[in-house]
Amino acid sequence: MTMGHTDPVFAIGIVARMCGVHQQTLRNYERWELVIPQRSNGGTRLYSNRDVELIQQILRWKEELGLNLAGIEVMSKLMNRINKLEEHVKDLTIEIVRLREVHNRLPG
Repeated sequence: MTMGHTDPVFAIGIVARMCGVHQQTLRNYERWELVIPQRSNGGTRLYSNRDVELIQQILRWKEELGLNLAGIEVMSKLMNRINKLEEHVKDLTIEIVRLREVHNRLPG
């Protein structure tokens, strides 16, 4: 069984050490809806590799760009929107290729 990039595997203490932040910082990120970890049946926060990357991105925005919480929220929303748009462009490109193939098979 292989582990996916979004599989919840890390407890909050491990992630805090990996990212060099306090556990309360991670709880705040969750409260502010910046990073929302999955929960085990017992309610333990479990973070995926993707969550860890997102936390590290947030920390870079704070350090390199000097962003505060409001700026981080805006950046996070913009990045989510960009990702959705890129996925949409990918889907449309696939559909265009499919339609061209259908068109090329038509007699005429």
